[in-house]
Parts: sequence; C-alpha cells; structure tokens
Amino acid sequence: MTNWDEIRTAFQVARLGTVSGAAEVLGVHHATVIRHIDALEARLGVKLFQRHARGYTPTEAGQDLARVAQTTDDQFQQLAGRIKGRGEGVSGELLVTSLINFSPLMVGALASFRATYPEVIVRYLTGARLFRLEYGEAHVALRAGAAPQEPDNVVQPFEQQAVALYAAKSYVAVHGTPADEGALAGHVFVGYDDPESRAPYNVWMKQHVSFDHVVFRAEDGRVQQEAVRAGVGLGFIPVHEAAADPGLVQILPPRDEWSSPLWLVTHVDLHRTPKVQAFLRHLKTYAAERDAR
Repeated sequence: MTNWDEIRTAFQVARLGTVSGAAEVLGVHHATVIRHIDALEARLGVKLFQRHARGYTPTEAGQDLARVAQTTDDQFQQLAGRIKGRGEGVSGELLVTSLINFSPLMVGALASFRATYPEVIVRYLTGARLFRLEYGEAHVALRAGAAPQEPDNVVQPFEQQAVALYAAKSYVAVHGTPADEGALAGHVFVGYDDPESRAPYNVWMKQHVSFDHVVFRAEDGRVQQEAVRAGVGLGFIPVHEAAADPGLVQILPPRDEWSSPLWLVTHVDLHRTPKVQAFLRHLKTYAAERDAR
C-alpha cells in the first residue's frame, strides 16, 4: 500500500514548487521530502516531477496525483471539523452559517451565546453557496426558502421573518409618501440586480414594478437596505430591523408573500451533541425574546 505521508509530501511539493517549502509546511527535514518523492516515484514507476534549478514542476502524472491528494486532504480537514464538533462539553469551535441578510440576528445570538459559554470559539460563515454539513463545513445552518432536502440532515422550522416596504425620511421629504399600492408607479426602487432572483419580495416587484424603476441594484440584501436608508428609493427591510431605525418610514405593511420561512439545519451526526443543542436552544430563545420586544 502507498504511504499517505509520501502522497501528502508530493502534494505539498506540487503545490509549493520547492522541497524547502514543502519541508517547512510539513515540519520535516528537506531530506525527508526528497526521500518520500523518490520512494513514491519508484513505487509507482513514473516520474512525478521535473527537477530544475528553480524547484520541482509536476509532470502530468504528478498533477493527477496532486488533484487526488487535494481532495483527500480536504476530506480529512472536514472530518476533523466534524469530530471536533462531537465533544461532550460546550467548548471549542462552533461553525454557523447563514445568508448575510440574517447577520443582525445571528451576530447578536452568537455574541450572547459566547457570553454564556466563554470556552466556545465562534466561526460565522456567510455566503450564497450551500455549506455542506455532511463534510463538517458547518455545525448549524440557518436557511431560507423551501425546506432543505439533503439526506442525513435534521431540519427544524425556525420562524418567518416579517418584511415590509420602507423608504427613508429623506426620500419621503423629496418625493412624498405613496398613498397606496397603486401610487407606487410614480416612485423608484432598490432591488436585486438579477430580475429573475427568486427572493419572495423580488418576485412581487417583478410583477408590480417596472424594472427600469429599480434604480439601485445589488445582490447583497444588506447593501440594498443601506441604499434604502440613504434615500435612494423604496425597498424591503425586515420589520424588526426597521423598527430600530427612526430614519425609516413604513410604506406598505408586511405580507407573507414577501418573506421566506427559515429553517435550522444540522447534520444527524452532530445534532445531539451538547454544543449544537445548547446553541439551538439559545438561538430560539434569543429570537423569541427579540420578537417580543
């Protein structure tokens, strides 16, 4: 059987291009790196690298091995993340993910959770891509839209965030307040750059607002909200956040069609661990207390 240490050494040499760089990363002597490469090439019967004055350049076979080694190394890292999440105490890393739009809720909940459990190190990951819980990329995910269907995940309904149409007082002072929905045609909007976005309020805007009236367009919901606050145009903001901003005026009250159901998602292997259970309880309580204020 091929030695994994040798493959890992070859991967680092291919990645860094030098024996000395690989030795530093691996914490071994440069002679060990050379010995691993020589042994692996002899065992496989192919040249993995072209040696030259500037270092090592992988051959086609070396590139192929490096790709496989990269995948294996990533899987080991993900496995380590999952194993770390299985500890018996509420300590160590807690990896949580959501869209950036939900950061006001999540940052507050994570901050108060850390105050309760000071041995926890929080890693809060935001982004549009779906983080893969089965690979240990996150312990808890907050997702919006249709209920997640990935196998081996535990999915719990969380809440439906109320969203309404707002304008800044500075916008209203110049353009006035629409008397009703029919008067919206005379106003400009902040919305998504992609008119085909499936965000619920964007679907409504596509049906009721001419796209050339969407004068400020951004994919990031937080950027859209800042544009509304800056007086660029009318736009959608979660009711709880808008209530804390005296510079905003509600133009139309919240509707169910403008918001998505939220889901808490955990992997079945980690769902019952003390750390994950403690955070799920904390987040639900934090959200309920916030909504009651």
